[in-house]
Amino acid sequence: MIVAYEELAETLTRALEHAGLEAERARRCARIIADSTRDGVPSHGLNLFPRLIATIRSGVVDVNARAGRVSRAGGLERWDGRGGVGALNAWDAMEAAIAGSRAHGIGCVALANTNHWMRGGTYGWQAADAGVIGICWTNTLPNLPPWGGDEPRIGNNPLVMALPRPGGHLVLDMAMSQFSYGVMAAYRERGEMLPVPGGFDASGVMTSDPGAIEASRRPLPIGFWKGTGLSIVLDAIAASLAAGRATHEIPAAPERESNLSQVFIAIDASALGSADEIARIADAIVGDLGTRYPGQRTLAARRQHTRDGIPVSDAPWAFARTCAQG
Repeated sequence: MIVAYEELAETLTRALEHAGLEAERARRCARIIADSTRDGVPSHGLNLFPRLIATIRSGVVDVNARAGRVSRAGGLERWDGRGGVGALNAWDAMEAAIAGSRAHGIGCVALANTNHWMRGGTYGWQAADAGVIGICWTNTLPNLPPWGGDEPRIGNNPLVMALPRPGGHLVLDMAMSQFSYGVMAAYRERGEMLPVPGGFDASGVMTSDPGAIEASRRPLPIGFWKGTGLSIVLDAIAASLAAGRATHEIPAAPERESNLSQVFIAIDASALGSADEIARIADAIVGDLGTRYPGQRTLAARRQHTRDGIPVSDAPWAFARTCAQG
């Protein structure tokens, strides 16, 4: 099914208002979800919406809670998400990091006690649109076996890096697993195999079958042992800076995944007078590669779906429309 952006955003807004969000916060959250879907990432947009509503209804997510600062040291701030809506907490934290970069050249917000942030790349685009370099990541429930193991002990801990560029921002958004669970679910629902092996089946054989990997809960970490190491240090930094929970302390059930720790960093290159130089270098690197750069596919999907409408899956769209009716 094809849906216009405004219809998608307005439907989600009404649904979130019925779920208890104040009007302006419902609108912001709906736009975050609609933008992700428009940008070609429905796995972390509309397709995650039923899970968001389920966690609101179960009380895991408190729609009335707002993230706020609890301490500060220069450009470093520690925030408490208070169990609020993860996407809104993340947006507010990155806004604060951007403000910190204007004042100090670099701003960092470490956020504890928050929930799933939907598409992590959202906050990279947010920073780049503001003209600053953005870096952010989150820990997750234990859903990734460390290299050499067969039990999920570490998180896929998405990492985002964004660089502003007039010709199209560079935005890298990647999980520590070769394919995130949301992406694997999207491949499975389309009846497609993964383009490269993404994990192991129940018998321990490496496979490109997304359903088999979901069932075994044994996705591959990126770079094998290197992805394992990166997952561990991202988790340790986020939990320690935020004074929050580490992956091993987070419930393993997706519907109970809560109290996450996240970090948001913004760097204002204009403080060093080098904003133009950064854009020049980025242009040179992209031009020299002669191939796709991080963020290019997102921009192409955004243009196409703004013009032609957004493809949506029937089940989550029907769910959103039902929720919008109250």
